[in-house]
Amino acid sequence: MTTPVCTLASNPTPYPSFSAYVRTRGTALMRTARSLTANPCDAEDLLQTALAKTYVAWDRIEDHRALDGYVRRALVNTRTSQWRKRKVDEFICDEVPENEERAFADPAEAQVLRDAMWRAVTRLPDRQRAMVVLRYYEDLSEAQTAELLGVSVGTVKSAVSRALVKLREDPELTPVR
Repeated sequence: MTTPVCTLASNPTPYPSFSAYVRTRGTALMRTARSLTANPCDAEDLLQTALAKTYVAWDRIEDHRALDGYVRRALVNTRTSQWRKRKVDEFICDEVPENEERAFADPAEAQVLRDAMWRAVTRLPDRQRAMVVLRYYEDLSEAQTAELLGVSVGTVKSAVSRALVKLREDPELTPVR
């Protein structure tokens, strides 16, 4: 006597109510899955995944009258996860989309500019320097910078604006023409 490889294939589902639910509500759930995807095959896969998640949680679902909501939530969450993980396709084209003329062909030139910028930032008054560093080097919002420094958002805006004017006028950062 041989033992079946898949034990579930030889035994009916331990949850007959799950099978009945899928038979009665499958068409409506497929419409929901279809509305979440552009491809009918993807909709089938999405519904299958959501039903598998529902099956695993079947004995933990207390109110089986709310199953449609549970499965719909599983559909939406699964689709959201798929969307977040989606592959970015690359396409071969005749022309390279990047700009061929780079500002700095030599990485050393870019480093020289970064060093000059940092020296110019260190020449700013302490308060302006702190705000510029928090806003542009640490990438904080104006509100986060204001909260961190204990000042108003308007103070951050005006101080950063004045600091940027000073940086634009800094002779070390002026491009040579």
